[in-house]
Amino acid sequence: MIETGTQEPVLLYDGQCGFCNRVVQHMLRHDRQNTMYFAALQGEYGKSILTRHPELKGVDSLVFVEPLDVGHPERVFVRSDAALRVAGYLGGIWKLALAAYLIPRPVRDFLYDEFAKRRYRWFGKYDTCLLPPREVRERFLD
Repeated sequence: MIETGTQEPVLLYDGQCGFCNRVVQHMLRHDRQNTMYFAALQGEYGKSILTRHPELKGVDSLVFVEPLDVGHPERVFVRSDAALRVAGYLGGIWKLALAAYLIPRPVRDFLYDEFAKRRYRWFGKYDTCLLPPREVRERFLD
């Protein structure tokens, strides 16, 4: 595990959400850079980000945390912006999703929120966060 001051991007996700866990597994398979770290919103790292960024109060899905220079701990992206940051990070064919930036953010976020409202019903909800496989455990923050 690394400390909260990582200089690599971190994806915060709902550790109890079946869809969010599938997104993380997908990213682990397709991350060519192998620099992305992951943390459940329910964990200590996730809670520390939420504490440092009061504007995230009530967020319960993806948060893309991008490190900045000294003096600026990080920049956070939520909802459709977070999803598009993930697509940009993955690169390759996923960069095609960046065309969604042409859609006004309120429309993108509305669609994101509508999906998020139904994600537990469609993909299930775990009682606890899943334990990551041993071979990638070092990329997960507590």
